[in-house]
Amino acid sequence: MTTTKAKSNTAAFKGIVLAPEDTHGLSTWGFIVLPKTVSDRLPRRGRITVNAAINGDAFQIMLEPDGQLSHWFRVDLQVLAGASLEMGDAVDVQIAPLLEEPPPTPPADFAKALASNAGAKSVWDCTSAIAQVDWIHWIESSKQTKTRIDRIRKACNMLESGKKRVCCFDPSGFYSKALSAPRAKSLGNL
Repeated sequence: MTTTKAKSNTAAFKGIVLAPEDTHGLSTWGFIVLPKTVSDRLPRRGRITVNAAINGDAFQIMLEPDGQLSHWFRVDLQVLAGASLEMGDAVDVQIAPLLEEPPPTPPADFAKALASNAGAKSVWDCTSAIAQVDWIHWIESSKQTKTRIDRIRKACNMLESGKKRVCCFDPSGFYSKALSAPRAKSLGNL
């Protein structure tokens, strides 16, 4: 886990650890949705890395846009177990955006494509971390393998031509409705 100094823009709220729907009882993670008022204080609507704490247990996590101008984040079983939490538990959450977004690690398939295209890799290396996060988000928001492969190809072509930002992509999901928080199981079914 990396530690980066955070803004004094710490926000606290009460949340519920939700279980994702459609896991056939095999959920290995939960999630928490931020209240819109907390999300409104963040510096961007797209993916953003924050220092977070659940009931005092601190960690760093990337918030995902929920398509409703707010954010959500995944809580893995290790974090849940470390904080002695179960799905459906009410929790105290604190978040603070980092002063500077850390450079993201491209997914393996995209990293391989960048490694085989020197021009695209050169532009990628000179691109801001926020822009890199958006490129990766655009690729990872693909619903189908064919679309993902096509987006990786297009990303390399755009980067090679000198384009540092992905075009025609709403990183908040609000206008295209392409991004959303997972659907939660009914609390009565946990």
